[in-house]
Amino acid sequence: MKRTIYSPHPSIAYAQAIVASMKVKSGRTLEEWIAFVRKSGPATEEARRMWLQEKHGLGMNYSWWIAARTVGKGEEDTDPEKYLEAAERYVEEMFAGSKAGLRPIYEKLLETAFSIAEDVKVCPCQTIVPIFRRHVIAQIKPSTRTRIDFGLALGKRSGKLPKRLIDTGGAAKKDRITHRIEVTSVDDLDGDLVRWLKTAYDLDA
Repeated sequence: MKRTIYSPHPSIAYAQAIVASMKVKSGRTLEEWIAFVRKSGPATEEARRMWLQEKHGLGMNYSWWIAARTVGKGEEDTDPEKYLEAAERYVEEMFAGSKAGLRPIYEKLLETAFSIAEDVKVCPCQTIVPIFRRHVIAQIKPSTRTRIDFGLALGKRSGKLPKRLIDTGGAAKKDRITHRIEVTSVDDLDGDLVRWLKTAYDLDA
């Protein structure tokens, strides 16, 4: 596997389990479905989704997944090495163009996250970069060309919070990310931010 600072996303293990059980639950393996759809199904990915649901009774997740794979998409969902290749691309695309100036802040946030503990993992997605312990403890999101929103999984907090620690409403919606700190320069990565990140890490023990 190519050397990288990133780790395979935890969702890969779940997707691999789904693939392993597909023959029992749907009558065909993933590879058999892909071959069948390419031979007998409609021409487009969208039409194939509907065909799989309406003609073959597959659920939405199976239908979308199989249809995507028939057109060469989605291998990164089940293959750790493919995912890591995609992860590097996600980050490059996230911090390209007008958001390229945020890359030094991003790199410093990564350095800060990895300094918390050895079991911290970073698993980029297409629009955000989640940071994990056992679960997501934080996320990096380039929200504008001048600002990264550094999300934190802090649960419900009582009492008065620092002004810079913004409630996202996540606790009420049962989202992991409940607060965020706006980061516009590396100077914002101070001891206070590190303490809140360490709090999120400790809460996921």
